[in-house]
Amino acid sequence: MRIAVIGQAAFGKDVLEALVEKGEDVAAVLCPPDRKDRPFDPIKESAVERDIPVYQYKRMRDEEAIKEFSSLGIDLSVMAFVTDIVPMEILENPTNGTIQYHPSLLPEHRGPSSINWPIIQGKNKTGLSIFWPDEGLDTGPILLQKETPIEIDDTLGSIYFGRLYPMGVDAMVEAVELVKNGEAPRIVQDNSKATYEGWCRSENAIIDWNKPAAEIYNLIRGSDPSPGANTKFGDDKLAFFNAKFSAESSDSDPGTVTKINSDSFTISLQGGSIDIGRVQINRERKIMAEEFIKSKNLEIGFKFSS
Repeated sequence: MRIAVIGQAAFGKDVLEALVEKGEDVAAVLCPPDRKDRPFDPIKESAVERDIPVYQYKRMRDEEAIKEFSSLGIDLSVMAFVTDIVPMEILENPTNGTIQYHPSLLPEHRGPSSINWPIIQGKNKTGLSIFWPDEGLDTGPILLQKETPIEIDDTLGSIYFGRLYPMGVDAMVEAVELVKNGEAPRIVQDNSKATYEGWCRSENAIIDWNKPAAEIYNLIRGSDPSPGANTKFGDDKLAFFNAKFSAESSDSDPGTVTKINSDSFTISLQGGSIDIGRVQINRERKIMAEEFIKSKNLEIGFKFSS
């Protein structure tokens, strides 16, 4: 079965290498064009090392890209971290179609920031889906799904890098095997349960200190390491990371610094408090709380504003 891997970055590279290690016949790799004065994309580097032909299109929906891909004789396309719009002419060209990785339990959390939102919304589980893409956005039939719990201390980073990333690589290999054996299902999504969220950007992660403690904590950890839940700090924007929640509350107004610790500072909330271990001012480098406290002379009683 001749396979084309369409993807980019580390995840695309690891899916490619896992398929090669499994002995699959990867006949082509499709990835974005090279960027001037930048190294090759990791998936391209890996493909070149393995003498796998690489195809790079500015837009996959261009007629030239569709025509060239259609000539490759591909049996299955595997989409691993794709940001371009892939036209139906390419999705439907392979003999066995195309499968795609999505880091949520579809039909919930369709859209681009599907790992952030379940954490921000306080859910206790998430997962991944391997599905058959169609003309809609994350709407195609499901091939397989894997679940993982969202623990109280989980962040976007721990969920993705610790679980959904390695689980996703393994799931892609499993899905390819099911397709090859003629055992891959096509389970239609229940649109009555569908949800969609757009990108989780900095403006979507502004802290409202009047919200309950749990909501603020979920926003911070669901935005860690990106885009960073943020608040006003004078004329600057201050984003919080490495947060720890405590149910212990104080009489101080929400958003007030109540403790200065050796490696963190504590902020009061409605129904609890949070310790902050790392911060970022505007777009500068992230720094540990200790450095921030000393450099900005942070004191008990300081109140952040939304």
